[in-house]
Amino acid sequence: MAGKTSLRKLEQADMPAAATVHRASFNERLPTLAGLHTSEEDVGFWRAVVFKDCQIWGAEEDGRLVGVIAFLEDWIDQLYVLPEAQGRGIGTRLLEVAKAAYPSLSLWTFQRNAAARRFYEKHGFLVVDESDGAGNEEKEPDVLYKWEARLHRL
Repeated sequence: MAGKTSLRKLEQADMPAAATVHRASFNERLPTLAGLHTSEEDVGFWRAVVFKDCQIWGAEEDGRLVGVIAFLEDWIDQLYVLPEAQGRGIGTRLLEVAKAAYPSLSLWTFQRNAAARRFYEKHGFLVVDESDGAGNEEKEPDVLYKWEARLHRL
């Protein structure tokens, strides 16, 4: 049983743990794309690109990072929760941080990542475009989602 989950803004020193969460979640959902990058490359990407460009928040349980979200104005760049921590509302809480910061958000996810698609659709994201994957590193068909606060106010 997991302990209490707390959220906090992450720092440069947290990037190796963020990269670990990213890779574990990515490999679980898309095993055919596992091994695309080494763990050193993942950490370098989080340190040099994601940390530089985005606000990054993490969810911790018992001092262990179990989820991360990286976002900037109007865009969710990364959202990952460890496989064993999924289904407990951690992704929802992280998503709420980004939704509180910006009135509209967009993101790409892979078309065949059914769990991610269900998650985003459950949280009010609508499909606005699809691609054949020619423009992404993985060459994997993807889908563009958009959420707007004004569409979800009562």
